Amino acid sequence: MPVITHDDIRRMALALPGAVEEGGAQFAIGVPLKGKVKGFVWAWLERVHPKKARVPSDAVVAVRVSDLAEKDLLINAEPSKYFTEPHYNGYPAVLVRLAEVSLEDMDALLRTGWRSVTSPTSQKKRKATQR
Repeated sequence: MPVITHDDIRRMALALPGAVEEGGAQFAIGVPLKGKVKGFVWAWLERVHPKKARVPSDAVVAVRVSDLAEKDLLINAEPSKYFTEPHYNGYPAVLVRLAEVSLEDMDALLRTGWRSVTSPTSQKKRKATQR
């Protein structure tokens, strides 16, 4: 199985309606909503050296999921593909090892992430938690 690259992810993600690359130095793709871009896939910043800044990883990306239950389900079902770290505790996103997932897995996960930021239900949930 070939290793998925950021270019593969970019191609799949940008094929989704309304998806745009976020302006910035890091790899990130989202959907514009109410004047802001809501990201659904982005570069994972890895702590390589304990006392230095995190650096983008080419081997792992972060992808939003619909909720924490889905996050836990993915991680528990396939820990070789999906994981998390303390920075993402309480946040609906999984970290994905690109060498372990297929293009089909990534495509499905990107669609889930896209839906999580574009669906009216997701937008209502976000508003409720911001109050």
